[in-house]
Amino acid sequence: MTKVGVLGAKGKLGSVICEGIGASDDLELVARIGSQDTLDTLVEAGAEAVVDVTTPAAVMDNLRFCVEHGIHAVVGTTGFDDERLATLRGWLADAPGVGVLIAPNFSIGAILMMQLAAKAAPYFESVEIVELHHPTKADAPSGTAQRTAHLIAEARRAAGAGAVPDATETALDGARGAEVDGIRVHALRIRGLVAHQEVVLGGVGETLTIRHDSLDRASFTQGALAGLRAVSDHPGLTVGLEHVLGL
Repeated sequence: MTKVGVLGAKGKLGSVICEGIGASDDLELVARIGSQDTLDTLVEAGAEAVVDVTTPAAVMDNLRFCVEHGIHAVVGTTGFDDERLATLRGWLADAPGVGVLIAPNFSIGAILMMQLAAKAAPYFESVEIVELHHPTKADAPSGTAQRTAHLIAEARRAAGAGAVPDATETALDGARGAEVDGIRVHALRIRGLVAHQEVVLGGVGETLTIRHDSLDRASFTQGALAGLRAVSDHPGLTVGLEHVLGL
């Protein structure tokens, strides 16, 4: 049985993940770490792996501690750019056998949505992303939207697809959203929402919309558990839960 700690355990998502770990028969929750708790608790409790669902400001220090202490990490916290990923790879190079899995989304449905969008993208001239979240979300666009944009762009480049057409010459700042790897991403922050995303693709005479909705944070539990069960078999840095789901 794998001994697990949860960083951000007192938050809404962390609480749900703690419940999922507690209900599993192959994972043991040994540490619930909040912002006022010390990471040394992980070592004292014998944690072998952690789930980090904290904040972009805290996650790198958390991961450095885990890597230095030989603790695998499954990360649902967003805010990872190329510089942060390179830093992580450097730390992991000095810690053979330790695995860190960066998961832009823990929802199985969201992972499938991203894969389907990437598969469809080369067949359509136009593609844009709309992500919708609650107004207390700290980052925009979401990590899921950024990951989706990169997957779409990679698929289009591999297929030799051209740039997405856009004849806009004048616009208010932000009117066309953010540009991520050549793909436009629009972020909505609306009270009452949890986590939602749609990818809108268009060609001559037709459109295709691929949408995923997380209506409850419980939807993130199974992906987090799958990551915990697989991370020790994936030493080094892995980006994307699809790599441990066989997608």
